[in-house]
Amino acid sequence: MLEVKAGCCGFSRGVKYYFRQFKLVEVQQTFYKLPKLDTALKWRELAPSDFEFTLKASQLITHPATSPTYRRAGVNIPAVQEGHYGFFKPSDEVLQAWAETMRFAQALEAKVIVFQCPPSFRETSENVINLRRFFESAQASGFLLAWEPRGEWIERTIRSLCSELGLIHCVDPFERESLHGETRYFRLHGGPRYQHRYAEEELQWLRDKLEDKETYVLFNNINMYNDALTFISLLEAR
Repeated sequence: MLEVKAGCCGFSRGVKYYFRQFKLVEVQQTFYKLPKLDTALKWRELAPSDFEFTLKASQLITHPATSPTYRRAGVNIPAVQEGHYGFFKPSDEVLQAWAETMRFAQALEAKVIVFQCPPSFRETSENVINLRRFFESAQASGFLLAWEPRGEWIERTIRSLCSELGLIHCVDPFERESLHGETRYFRLHGGPRYQHRYAEEELQWLRDKLEDKETYVLFNNINMYNDALTFISLLEAR
């Protein structure tokens, strides 16, 4: 049976109103700066019992300390410690960020954690070693782990690593094919600067493309709220 879940990357409206419109959200705050655990517990309490949370892993795991996303979040890392962060490095700082990400996910009763990497995270021997070491350990977490590589990676390497480490290859389906995962996880970014508004014909194409497997469809464009609702209506009409 085809099971498709759709929602937005972030609360595109007020939290309580969003819960009435959707049954899925990808939490974004956890990437920039982890909120207090009480926030996760409050959201879980407010949400309907059948509402599902996914979340984006902390940038301290995936992004180097020189990334502009650190400054945007007000996260200041001393220059002498910058090399300890991001790119799945085997450091205490990365492991601590992962432990805190897991605690937040557990409080939300989330199933999926997404690791979005910057374009600068390319296929190098060091990056492959660090990624493999990190996810070999993370496999025991019990979460579904989705990896969204955006740098230069050979498809064969992506497929091999995802198969070996039990990862979902997370993609924008309008840009590339997902290469691995019994579950699919799609993030629709809306092209450069997230500006694209999806036409109904495009969303019909996506709906008809879906395979007979569990699929998450998360909209991350400027028109995410309306596009996600349109997509859900197309699913219901199928």
